[in-house]
Amino acid sequence: MMSTDQTHIERCGCDGDPHAGLVSIDEAIARGLALVRAVVESESVPLWSAIGRVLAEAVRSPLPLPPFDGSAMDGYALATGDLAGEGPWLLPVCGRIEAGAAALPALSPGAAIRIFTGGRVPAACDAVVMQERVTRGGDAIRLDHRPLPGQNIRRRGEDVAFGAEVLAAGRNIGPREAAALAAIGAAEVRVRRKVRIAFFCSGNELVQPGTPLGPAQIYNSNRFALLAALALPWIEARDLSAVPDDPAAITQALTSAAAWADLIISTGGVSVGDEDHLPRLVRAAGGVLSVEKIAMRPGKPLVLGRLGGAVYLGLPGNPVASHVGWTLIGARLAERLGGLTARPRGKLVGETGFALDRRPGRCEFRPARIVGYDAAGASVVTIRPGGFSARIGDLAAADGLVIIPADEERVAIGMLLEFLPF
Repeated sequence: MMSTDQTHIERCGCDGDPHAGLVSIDEAIARGLALVRAVVESESVPLWSAIGRVLAEAVRSPLPLPPFDGSAMDGYALATGDLAGEGPWLLPVCGRIEAGAAALPALSPGAAIRIFTGGRVPAACDAVVMQERVTRGGDAIRLDHRPLPGQNIRRRGEDVAFGAEVLAAGRNIGPREAAALAAIGAAEVRVRRKVRIAFFCSGNELVQPGTPLGPAQIYNSNRFALLAALALPWIEARDLSAVPDDPAAITQALTSAAAWADLIISTGGVSVGDEDHLPRLVRAAGGVLSVEKIAMRPGKPLVLGRLGGAVYLGLPGNPVASHVGWTLIGARLAERLGGLTARPRGKLVGETGFALDRRPGRCEFRPARIVGYDAAGASVVTIRPGGFSARIGDLAAADGLVIIPADEERVAIGMLLEFLPF
């Protein structure tokens, strides 16, 4: 797999059919993000409770890093000005400094001090010679090569200067961020409050795992896909479970969610069938819709709007379509709501190990597996033929989504297409 700066998603920006109300993926994302107002409330929490949360303000260092001149090696600290002539030099060892030692021995003229990695370098010393470059004999070392001033010394503040910005507002506190905060002694961190997301899955056919299936029923896989997607420390999710295809029940779920949530997510009921009630009911509850159909496959019936103070995202009921809609659009809405700094999306290129004839007009996102690598090191990806928007087995077995641009009528073996890894 190779990284690339080229994106085929941009080629998926089909203008759509204005009579059918289709909008391009890029336009749908832009309209969705325009609906979002990031949460502004914040709280101070202990560092260990801040892991995975979103910084509410920039963090500046109250001390330089490192806070002192330290040794980068196990070796011997010395003053290079004491080395007269061309060498070799025989230097007595006049002390020992371990990491964490507060008291430092005085450097005798023409001597060296044994020092270990992380030990504080005395002001009189301007170089550390690594132990492999000397010969130790009793209480003295033999040095054959003249060290340079500053050699193997980590200077005070060379990593982070006093008062410098360490992390910007909007950073998600992961391992690197947590390490930086701990290094500057941040016992408490100010983070944005969690994004409140309420979700439900609509459909008379849905039952929960553990319940016997009726003759026309299926297990509610979308519920658990969303539970997994929303299981993030900066999100507070409220699971409203399954809601039948009943206008009164759906309206109750919508109004209940809107009273609490920053983002409401539903799955199913957003197409044009007689039992697809969501768009009409969102409007009837006082909501406004910005997007109802997108020029992509799967997931054309995807609804974006606002209901009260919440953003509304209506995903299709088919599991692959729902996953694609969440990955491309829903996750971005949630991140914007949480105040996360926009981050570049990974762009990988895969070589197609399949051929496909298709109708142009909509960008296609197909679950694909990596089956090998070509001579240049690009991943070779393959798909299963036929319909795929409801194939949850294909989704579970896939390594990512291969993206077929809207204008492609035929995918030939060996083409390079963008690949979004899971």
